[in-house]
Amino acid sequence: MIALLIGAGVALLLALIGTPLFIRFLVAKSYGQFIRDDGPTSHHTKRGTPTMGGTVVVAAVLISYFVTHLIMWMMNPRSAGPSASGLLLLFLMVGMGFVGFLDDYIKISNKRSLGLNARAKLILQAAVGIIFAVLVLQFPNEDGLRPASTQISLVRDIPWLDLAFGGTILGAILFVVWSNLIITAATNGVNLTDGLDGLASGASIMVFGAYTIMGIWQNNQACGSPREAGSGCYQVRDPMDLALLAAILSAALVGFLWWNTSPAKIFMGDTGSLAIGGAVAAFAILSRTELLLAFIGGLFVLITLSVIIQVGFFKLSGGKRVFKMAPLQHHFELKGWAEVTVVVRFWILAGLFVAAGLGIFYAEWVVLL
Repeated sequence: MIALLIGAGVALLLALIGTPLFIRFLVAKSYGQFIRDDGPTSHHTKRGTPTMGGTVVVAAVLISYFVTHLIMWMMNPRSAGPSASGLLLLFLMVGMGFVGFLDDYIKISNKRSLGLNARAKLILQAAVGIIFAVLVLQFPNEDGLRPASTQISLVRDIPWLDLAFGGTILGAILFVVWSNLIITAATNGVNLTDGLDGLASGASIMVFGAYTIMGIWQNNQACGSPREAGSGCYQVRDPMDLALLAAILSAALVGFLWWNTSPAKIFMGDTGSLAIGGAVAAFAILSRTELLLAFIGGLFVLITLSVIIQVGFFKLSGGKRVFKMAPLQHHFELKGWAEVTVVVRFWILAGLFVAAGLGIFYAEWVVLL
């Protein structure tokens, strides 16, 4: 618990102090956001607002994680140090953040609202996702636990939903496909949510808060630990290190939200949204709660579905629309809701989804107990 407090505290300070410094740098370089022409007209006033703020979040997370482990090592040289699960999560977060950075930089340098073309973006994201999926099936600990398994999970692995039913190689291939579906869904979900000041930041803080709680709980109820609760114990490789990273991410986003809330002094850009989405997907896979992500990240799911419904109905109906505009948050803007009203009400929805996810997580443990 000491590590969590240290990590969260360092991340909060770095984000709070680092963000305004980064804003000054971006302003000096004239690196500002370009607004899509078909968006709400009220957003045109945001043109020129510094973007790529996700760079600060990613940097704060990386520095805080390694500084925390250094401090814990200085306090106790026998401390575990960075874990395989933690490093793999950082790999996916940084990898997706780098793809987003390239996208943001092209937008800024070419002075347009479009960055990487769809094919290049998809290839780069797939490359990072495939490498991550292959690596998480490696690195067994002394008990033989690997960061992930080929079994699909809800709040723990489901034995009868094993992707390796047809053999090890086929299972590995199917797992890579399954993992990349989760990664694509999470990154796109956060990216689509990032359209109003503070919306994605605030919702992500709650999501990472949930993973902090679940990581602590899984550590306390780990199979083989003194507090093991029989069949209700958890087989997760590095739950406490995952809880540390979740706390760090949540705190870094709190610090960033101070400057990102309406009216935003800086946007996270694709650098931030893709990095956060990658981290969310990694938590779901590494904590063995893949299907539970649909509840914990329910707001991201809802907003993604609004885009799918809008595009699908538009094509099937020959040009008709279900919503005034997609993603969903812009529909309510065009209905006359103030931006702050939309953000706060969507935060409430995000909190309710997170509460539902935690409720399912705890209820399953109670049933098994």
